[in-house]
Amino acid sequence: MPDLLIELRSEEIPARMQRKAAGDLRKSVTDALVDAGLTYEAAREYWTPRRLVLDIRGLTARSGDVHEEIKGPSTKAPEQALAGFMRKAGLADISEAHVHTDPKKGDFYVAHISKPGRDAEKIIADVMPGIIRGFSWPKSMRWGKASAKPGSLKWVRPLQSIICTFGPETEDPTVIGFKVDGLVAGNTTSGHRFHAPDTFTVRRFDDYSDKLERARVVLDAERRKEIIASDARNLAFASGLELVEDEGLLDEVSGLVEWPVVLMGEFEEDFLQIPDDIIRLTIKTNQKCFVLRKPGNGLSNKFILVSNIEASDGGKEIAHGNAKVVRARLSDALYFWNTDQADLPDRDKLTASAEKLGLDMAKPLDQRMARLDQLNVTFHAKLGTQGERVQRIAKLAAELAPIVGADPALATRAAMLAKADLTTEVVGEFPELQGVMGRIYAGLQGENASVALAAEEHYKPQGPSDQVPTDPVSISVALADKLDTLVGFWAIDEKPTGSKDPYALRRAALGVIRILVENGARMTINDVIDGAWSAHTLRLAQANLFGLSVYGSKLGFESDDPRYEQGFVVPHTGISADEIVEYVRQIEGPTYMGLETGYAVPEHEIERWWPRPDELSVDLLSFFHDRLKVYLRDQGARHDLIDAVITPASDDLLDITRRVEALGAFLDTEDGKNLLAGTKRAANILAAEEKKGTAVADAVDPALFELDEERNLFVAVNQSVSLATQAIENEDYSAAMSALATLREPVDSFFEAVLVNADDEAVRANRLALLAMIRQATGAVADFSRIAG
Repeated sequence: MPDLLIELRSEEIPARMQRKAAGDLRKSVTDALVDAGLTYEAAREYWTPRRLVLDIRGLTARSGDVHEEIKGPSTKAPEQALAGFMRKAGLADISEAHVHTDPKKGDFYVAHISKPGRDAEKIIADVMPGIIRGFSWPKSMRWGKASAKPGSLKWVRPLQSIICTFGPETEDPTVIGFKVDGLVAGNTTSGHRFHAPDTFTVRRFDDYSDKLERARVVLDAERRKEIIASDARNLAFASGLELVEDEGLLDEVSGLVEWPVVLMGEFEEDFLQIPDDIIRLTIKTNQKCFVLRKPGNGLSNKFILVSNIEASDGGKEIAHGNAKVVRARLSDALYFWNTDQADLPDRDKLTASAEKLGLDMAKPLDQRMARLDQLNVTFHAKLGTQGERVQRIAKLAAELAPIVGADPALATRAAMLAKADLTTEVVGEFPELQGVMGRIYAGLQGENASVALAAEEHYKPQGPSDQVPTDPVSISVALADKLDTLVGFWAIDEKPTGSKDPYALRRAALGVIRILVENGARMTINDVIDGAWSAHTLRLAQANLFGLSVYGSKLGFESDDPRYEQGFVVPHTGISADEIVEYVRQIEGPTYMGLETGYAVPEHEIERWWPRPDELSVDLLSFFHDRLKVYLRDQGARHDLIDAVITPASDDLLDITRRVEALGAFLDTEDGKNLLAGTKRAANILAAEEKKGTAVADAVDPALFELDEERNLFVAVNQSVSLATQAIENEDYSAAMSALATLREPVDSFFEAVLVNADDEAVRANRLALLAMIRQATGAVADFSRIAG
């Protein structure tokens, strides 16, 4: 079977784009070939900084002949119908169609269409120009004289040559010479830009990859990564050091070189007074280098760099040049580090913010928090500033602290400092260090260890693989941060829609779920929503989000003062303008002049005038349920078990999780499977009879029992309900399931011996009531009717 080799060689492609571009090339080409009727055995893509390569093995040499029948209208159909049929089938005249007969429908036309297969070479030549022209890049460019013409070729960087060869291993391959904007596909390429710039001819993939290797190009990105990682570890080991692994940086660096050469650079030890995280990020971000550490004793002043050439001096000059740049960057970092620990030059202007937030202006991080508040940095136009948000988080964190076993005073202090590092010089330069620097700076100024840790951990978890905070203070601040965000955006109706989630609200909800579940924390979502709402109400009232303005002319005041035109804030909750005007007059008097910025209801009265809308709580709880279902499914839980446990009112996420776990374990047992079958049978019979309007007794009357199986089931259900109820109260769901398991035998015996639909109406109603007891008993744990099986 023939093989196909394609190479698109260009100037250097940005490392972050290479992997996806190679995958897109494979998909585009293979899809086009399959659509044209070809098949293949295997396809693999490769990429380097200067080339995208596709190797397709076992491609059929020709597409198959196509035979199809197109059914047409009746032979008695009007001319318009016949004309449409001929256009669809590509017929010049209706006589080219065949007449088929149907016993019921009579005679009708059928077009027998035959399309001969095509050679793979022609198909490839037809599809490739369109694929290259239509290739999607995050950013692309035009170049050369042709760029002035409309519709000229666009590529991520100037495209220099194309290889396209096709043929079996036993023969010389055919060059498929399609053209794209003056470039003609051929069988020549060049190697490394500096070591082997001359062109050479290739035949098929094995020959191509071997010649590239000799021309100082390692084609396989994974092999380049292995070379870099292995050489870096060996070089570090030889110096008595350890490589600080960084998979993301390794991916990036492997996309910057075609012939990786690992070298070691060095900077002054004085820079090691800077925290390790800052050194690592400075060197990684600016020079794409790896840091080294001393075994068990912090970072070393040496680092690993990866060159794209084998220098004649062994790389000494390259390492020296990189070290000069690293030195300059670390000098900047050292300045940022020292500046952040000094007093702010404008600290005298921050007194009002410091007093409002209860900050200690003798401490550098407190000064940064005061500056964040004083600058009025906007969090969201409708949700206020970062300073206001910090106050809300602190209020909510203090309320949540006792629930998770934290000290409210420590939770408040941690929340007050949690965002302070956003105004530090280091975080301004390296935003990814937010939280990390907060922890370091809080520790330096003598904060409680839990307070310092919360500055970093309150952002967690930032993804499904990230760890959740475990310190109680961190938990309270992390929950408050996420719940404030969720309730706030729900209040202003900025919810996720479809695939759009610009404020990462799904991640925030999943973070709340993971923190509660993985720490075994009990908390009812409706209560914490109320707490977050309470923190938001003052801001919402003052921002007039839920109100309208009643202008001065409506207030009965006689004044030309334009300040009256700012009006009072009137809630949308059904309170009339007259009611709030009367309320204001009672407090301020009929000649109140404070209308310049509107009237804000006193804080202690806010919730009376702006109660939490019921729909917000219901909708946000439903959102949490959706995220919890995703989380539990990722943990391996069955979707039907989740649906069986969750009800619209379920607001204890840990309780839901434990019920699902216990239910899954129970249904994996033989008793569980049999009880499920019996319970569903009881529920189905009961539902069918209720639908017919058959009478069901309000309570079971033992005097109407005719068989021992009825009596045994009645006793078993009562005993089981008693034990299960007690177990549920103790939150021991395994014990509750064990109690239900005792119903298996009496339920099975009941259905074997008892006819539920007895002739006697009273007996039938009594037996249906017994089935209702079974449904009620299992329903205390889950809705068994929603479980598959």
